[in-house]
Amino acid sequence: MLDYTSPEPEPTGPATTAEAVLKGIGDIDSCVQGLYVHVPFCVHRCHYCDFFTIAGRDQDREAYVGRLLNEAAAVLPRLPVGIETVFIGGGTPTHLPVDSLAALLEGLNTLLTAAGHSVKEWTVEANPDTVSRSVADALAGGGVNRVSLGAQSFEVAALAALERRHNPASVPIAMDHLRAVGIDDLSLDLIFGVPGQADPLPAWRRDLAAAVSLQPSHLSCYGLTYEAGTPLRRRLETGRVERVDQSTEADQYQETIAHLGNAGFEQYEISNWAQPGRRCLHNEAYWLNRNWWPLGPSASGHVNGMRWRNVPRLGPWLAGSGLPAIDTVEQLDADGQAGELLMLGLRRLDGVPQGMVELACQTPERGTGRLEAIERHIHEGLLVWTDGSLRLTARGLLLADGVIGDLL
Repeated sequence: MLDYTSPEPEPTGPATTAEAVLKGIGDIDSCVQGLYVHVPFCVHRCHYCDFFTIAGRDQDREAYVGRLLNEAAAVLPRLPVGIETVFIGGGTPTHLPVDSLAALLEGLNTLLTAAGHSVKEWTVEANPDTVSRSVADALAGGGVNRVSLGAQSFEVAALAALERRHNPASVPIAMDHLRAVGIDDLSLDLIFGVPGQADPLPAWRRDLAAAVSLQPSHLSCYGLTYEAGTPLRRRLETGRVERVDQSTEADQYQETIAHLGNAGFEQYEISNWAQPGRRCLHNEAYWLNRNWWPLGPSASGHVNGMRWRNVPRLGPWLAGSGLPAIDTVEQLDADGQAGELLMLGLRRLDGVPQGMVELACQTPERGTGRLEAIERHIHEGLLVWTDGSLRLTARGLLLADGVIGDLL
């Protein structure tokens, strides 16, 4: 039975099939670079999470693996050679039993190899307390070379406020297990703007220092969001939680930039830092508006301006066979694709090359308006041309949502 915190959502649009999406795409020769696999299972659904996650259905995990590989077998042979990155997210992929996790990885590896794909980066998300030595062995044996750990904080009170159940000590233990089996490309997720802290900025400095001391290759640092429909949003709306004020969040974000820069990390996206040469290739493909194919319930895909999502309900997805039903399909027109290119590209510190900006400002619907918005934000000191690319300034990073919204 599902627990009360994690109901399966109802479909949000007309159902169709991935087969129809494939036919609508037309010639997709050599244009799908990534594969996203969604594992929805969790021990507990955190109250800020708005992803499709399920607690209380552990009995379905083995069936999930079989169905996922059935779906992959229906898709991967039909995609031209070109998949370079695989990202398995959730949920908590490492909440799968070790044998099931190993079977999932082995099955995907076999299918990808048979179809001729050569994967460069294979990432799996994990909660720190789910990474035992046997799990680490399964990951390494399955070809995984990058793990993203949801540390979120090293402060016990902050973890409690986020409804995270792991102990901070489990983070270095998990990293030791992974490094022992040869996986040293390790990323940590951290969250700032956590409510209820007496001294939020000093607490955040301690989090950053603790994370850096573990020598990860990558850090993702996000401000806490109160997504619609989550228990945390309802608590905010009923006054049971008080949001951290914007000036404090801005101070925490600026502290992140300074602290991680001094520690030798390169900020390459609004919320992401990496040691030189250790960027997440899969996520960069998202921000570069490249193409990826989704596997699993609620997984979303993108090919050439078309976006869709697999049905976000475990029961119907498990009952299917081959290509899954999907519940949303969006085909962006030229203007929508231009806006999305700017929206995603400006998240990167490298910015958007001038030629792409010019193309985005030539669409008849919004082109002139975008050009005017760019000039206005340059005048306001939020955007700047540097080395032939349009980029957010240091101040623009703090106001990125507003700037990007104007251009979308």
